[in-house]
Amino acid sequence: MTARSSDGPAVVLSAQDAAFIRQALIAASAVFAQAKDIGGPGYQALRDAALQAPESGRPLAAVHYDVCLAVDHIDFPTPVRSPR
Repeated sequence: MTARSSDGPAVVLSAQDAAFIRQALIAASAVFAQAKDIGGPGYQALRDAALQAPESGRPLAAVHYDVCLAVDHIDFPTPVRSPR
C-alpha cells in the first residue's frame, strides 16, 4: 500500500504493516460498538474521553466513523500517480 501526503513523499506500507494497522482499527471499532451496546458509565466515560482528547476532541461517533473510514482507506487505497 502506498499513500502520498499532500506535502511530502509517498509512504509505502508492506502488506503485513497494512494488515496490522487494519486489525488494530477493527479492534478499536469493535470496542466502540460493544461499549455503545452495553452503555452505562463505561460508555459515558469513553464518550467524555473522546471529547476531551487533546487537539482532536470530538464526539465518539465521529471518532468511530473515522476509524471505519480508515479501514476503507486500507482496503481500497487511492492509487498514487507518478509525477510527470
